[in-house]
Amino acid sequence: MTTHAQLAELARDAVAQACYVCRQVQRAQGEILRLIKDDNSPVSVADFASQAIIGHALRGALGKDVILVGEEDSATLRKDESSPLRDAVLAAVREVWPDCTEDDMLGAIDVGAGDTHHQAFWTLDPVDGTKGFLRNQQYAIALAFVERGAPVIGVLGCPNLARDFSAPLDEPDPHGTIYVAARGTGLWEYPADKPHEKGTEIKRVVHERDQPVSICASVEKAHSSEPAMDRVIEHLREQGVAIAEPTRLDSQAKYAVVARGQGDAYIRLPTKKGYVERIWDHAAGTIVASEGGAFVTDIFGHVLDFSTGRGLEKNKGIVCAPARLHGMIIEAIQSLELHRA
Repeated sequence: MTTHAQLAELARDAVAQACYVCRQVQRAQGEILRLIKDDNSPVSVADFASQAIIGHALRGALGKDVILVGEEDSATLRKDESSPLRDAVLAAVREVWPDCTEDDMLGAIDVGAGDTHHQAFWTLDPVDGTKGFLRNQQYAIALAFVERGAPVIGVLGCPNLARDFSAPLDEPDPHGTIYVAARGTGLWEYPADKPHEKGTEIKRVVHERDQPVSICASVEKAHSSEPAMDRVIEHLREQGVAIAEPTRLDSQAKYAVVARGQGDAYIRLPTKKGYVERIWDHAAGTIVASEGGAFVTDIFGHVLDFSTGRGLEKNKGIVCAPARLHGMIIEAIQSLELHRA
């Protein structure tokens, strides 16, 4: 039987390959746009290539019965009019899988057509943070293994995220980082371009009462309710919490930033009634942050339940922060009755 440690190593190596390919696609964005003439085509190439690479790696190591719930499928690529996009994806995949054929690539993408009605499955967001990718800023490749409704392994590949906190978040790092977490074994950081180097264990320092709080926020502001967030921040101020400038970056990289102590909290307040978060948008980040010492729940304080299909149907919103601060944020949301919105 494959152990969690072995699965985590397999996932790290697969994500590292996807990081490399996504970085190559980013560097060629101008050429891709010239050939395909679609503003979203560079991220489409990266999305499909990343899922193909990871699907191929998982199936090759674990067999054809591996269950992967991915965000993408090959339907768009199979259309006659998608030939230029299909060719670009195949060229990207061949950066790390040289003998890949078109059929190989399409089949590997569709490894991600698995469903969640199993005790254990993988889930993947091949490029989380579309806007960040297109701006050549922060995005993530997010792969997680879920058992009995909870992530037990999570890998976040952050190709543009520097290990150095002083490096600007709006500029790409030449090396990037990968975060690997397995339940009960802590959080480990690796250079994205040298994933076999000895990892560094990440242990977040407890947030002290007198420290200003920096809340992670998306550069893309539509991802959370800004008026509601402003009310939470004002409530925290009234409780004597000093609020620093927000730490702005896209994607699940926010979970890693909170886990390593560069940011203090990540909050997603629903932007509309009935909105349901997707499992691939939070599975890897949840265990990365948890193993790094943060608490991750919904806005009611409930543990996230990944057993209800492709959406977090039993949960509403996200709160990720160290213990004391997490409790203060939940209290603010409840006092303001934002959980009823």
